[in-house]
Amino acid sequence: MALWGSRRRREAEDEALIRSLYNEHGAAVLAYAARLTGDRSAAEDVAQETFIRAWRNPDVLANSKGSVRGWLLTVARNIVIDRARARQARPAEVAPAAGTEPPQDDHADSVVDSIVVMDALDSLSADHRAVLVEVYFRKRSVAEAARVLGVPPGTVKSRSYHALQALRRRFGRRASPGKGMAR
Repeated sequence: MALWGSRRRREAEDEALIRSLYNEHGAAVLAYAARLTGDRSAAEDVAQETFIRAWRNPDVLANSKGSVRGWLLTVARNIVIDRARARQARPAEVAPAAGTEPPQDDHADSVVDSIVVMDALDSLSADHRAVLVEVYFRKRSVAEAARVLGVPPGTVKSRSYHALQALRRRFGRRASPGKGMAR
């Protein structure tokens, strides 16, 4: 319990030290950071980071041989330098050159789907396959498909129904009349 009280007392002392440092040197650190960065927002970030480092190293401040303000300003300058170096280390982003096409999506899935569909169609009878090709791939109406295939419209509907049922069975899907192929 004594250790807990000692720790709490130490934290309170550290907080009081940082608060007094900020009250005494905060404006100077902020002004110095603003001069170095040329940006008020960046300067505020630098000042905040400076006092966080001071809070993390209270012993350095208490036992400092030089001035506390000098230490704080040196820390602020080092933070600005570190940030500038980090920005320079990252390559600049460039816009794509004119005339270049954007990257294409991977079409592997569509190729695999096409292969699977073609294989499934090959498993159907020629009459069933012909009806599906006309209705689904060539996007013909039942009447148009019937005219092209030389069969009555009812035959196109019947063959289409039975072909889709066969494909559903092949792919392990439950048949649902009149709904087309469910995916």
